[in-house]
Amino acid sequence: MIEVVDLYKSFNDHPVLKGINLRVDEGKTLALIGGSGKGKSVLLKIIIGLMRPDRGKVLIDNQDIGRLRGKALKRLKERCGIVFQGGALFDSLTVFENIAFPLEEKTRMKASQIRDTVMRELARVGLSGSETKYPAEISGGMKKRVALARCLVMNPEIVLFDEPTTGLDPLIGKAIHKLIRECQKSLNFTAIIVTHEIPAIFSMVDRVAMLFDGKILAEGTPGEIETTKDPVIHQFIHGELEGPITIQ
Repeated sequence: MIEVVDLYKSFNDHPVLKGINLRVDEGKTLALIGGSGKGKSVLLKIIIGLMRPDRGKVLIDNQDIGRLRGKALKRLKERCGIVFQGGALFDSLTVFENIAFPLEEKTRMKASQIRDTVMRELARVGLSGSETKYPAEISGGMKKRVALARCLVMNPEIVLFDEPTTGLDPLIGKAIHKLIRECQKSLNFTAIIVTHEIPAIFSMVDRVAMLFDGKILAEGTPGEIETTKDPVIHQFIHGELEGPITIQ
């Protein structure tokens, strides 16, 4: 379970997060929506421990990650994975080597065990036979699958996705969404997905939260968010130019 409590974060005296309160239950998937550049990715980085808040706290299974140090923090981080927007693959490594990298760096698995594990994850994401290719030789959708496989190879209990379908055409984006949902259901990890894919994302998540003006404006089931009477949420999810949100 992930719980964000009264979280604040500013950059150069510019407030980005202004008292975030959010909860994601174990084994559930939450979509985090909101305008571009409004703090969604910052919130992900704080949740996973890559950035520290100015105030407030993040609890993972009731452990305050802000108070953990050394081995305790390392162990907690190892329970989490993140799939970055661009995939963050190593261009000089093959698909196999990219996926194997965290196993080689963080475990004591034998080479044969690493190979078996990598090949299993390649099969899970539909990339069997692509292990010798380099990132430059595969499509954008395949890169997203490799990034997902590299994350899942460590068996994370929590996975954070930062706009996993950015740059993909609608059909491939839909296939990536379907793959993420299938992996989440089979592995039962807790997930937060930062996305602009609205309303497509609503069919694959349990809850939706909207970040607006540094706070969680609303949180609920996809159906509740889609049918809300709140003018800000309505304008955003329907892509309307007229409304309380100023278009800049």
